Amino acid sequence: MFKFSRDGVSVLTILDTRRAKKSGLFPVKVQVVFRRKQKYYSTGKELSKEEWERLLKAKSRLLTEIRSDIESSFSTIKQQVNELIQKGEFSIEALNIKLGRQIKDMNLHSAFYLKMKELKDNEQASTYLNYQSALKSLENFGGTYIPLERITVDWLKHCERYWLSEGKSYSSISIYFRALKCILNRAIRDGFLKESSFPFGKNRYEIPEGCGRKLALTLPEIKKIMSYQDGTKTVEEFRDLWVFSYLCNGINFMDLLFLQYSNIVDGEICFVRSKTSRTTKHNKEIHATITPEMWRIIHKWGNPQLTPQTYIFKYAKGTENAFERIRLVRRIVTKCNRRLKKIALSMGIAQLTTYTARHSFATVLKRAGAKTSYISESLGHSNLAVTENYLAYFEKEERIRNAQLLTEFNL
Repeated sequence: MFKFSRDGVSVLTILDTRRAKKSGLFPVKVQVVFRRKQKYYSTGKELSKEEWERLLKAKSRLLTEIRSDIESSFSTIKQQVNELIQKGEFSIEALNIKLGRQIKDMNLHSAFYLKMKELKDNEQASTYLNYQSALKSLENFGGTYIPLERITVDWLKHCERYWLSEGKSYSSISIYFRALKCILNRAIRDGFLKESSFPFGKNRYEIPEGCGRKLALTLPEIKKIMSYQDGTKTVEEFRDLWVFSYLCNGINFMDLLFLQYSNIVDGEICFVRSKTSRTTKHNKEIHATITPEMWRIIHKWGNPQLTPQTYIFKYAKGTENAFERIRLVRRIVTKCNRRLKKIALSMGIAQLTTYTARHSFATVLKRAGAKTSYISESLGHSNLAVTENYLAYFEKEERIRNAQLLTEFNL
């Protein structure tokens, strides 16, 4: 009677004649077909085969009201299907959640979708996208239907090897598996998975940690970057953004692009990292002294100060929601990294990205003798262990120097 089809998903109303009710009538249902799988949703209406045949053209008051109710049920499901297709997120599990149906078959996709829906509702865009990437990578390895019980220690080891063969770093693998660990913990809490089936932990599968890479630059390299010129305004602009990030305690671009003039207090930029603002009870305010070079960059590329709420830089409008903020930051970071790559190639620097600024800030201070506790506070880290991971390559450099001292006979 009512039909809709789009992108491989079909929605239609049917009279389910497989089994009659006690009344002798058959239930009217909305059928959703996707990838050869069928799902039926009740409309709460029952009809005989004869009534169903004449329902579309019926003029009696009773059948007209029934037809209207069936159309309403169909339209509700059609709308939810359409929304999911537009977002590229359609699955039967996702539709069940949208419609408020309880999921009896909790698999990896439906478990992830429940968590992602919660993150989306809370506008935790960055975490949402991390979970989305994790799910995509897990399904690339294990297929689109993965029962939770299938995820064993051996399964995780095979998955790790597969990702490494695909060129993924241990840092990415760590992010994906931490998301999966959270999902499985939730499934245990909600009664969908036995605790004995949990594959993570000591003597089970331990999530690999990303090793310290040489991301930091030396002071001579930073000096060359700060004075680099190629005659183009765009390279100069994004070079200055990188310099500002480096000088401002290695500020992440998510925080940099949304700095307001109200963040300037007594010659310092004071801000709370957006990354940790939701995860810690007592947010650490970071204080970065504004150097003459930073003032120069603000005056050259920044907005005029109209009100305390005016953004320091020109990229944000102030009307962005959480997901639009993420898209804006990614777009600017991509543009910036493209120009930084050009600078790196011309100067013979192996790696130069927006992220290099943060590592360089930490490592330059460490080389100058600053305490790890001070560096940790300046970066806004939750504990020293995070900072020590940033400084891992510095420790390697120090070990090499110390090893050379063992045969430095001319001292």
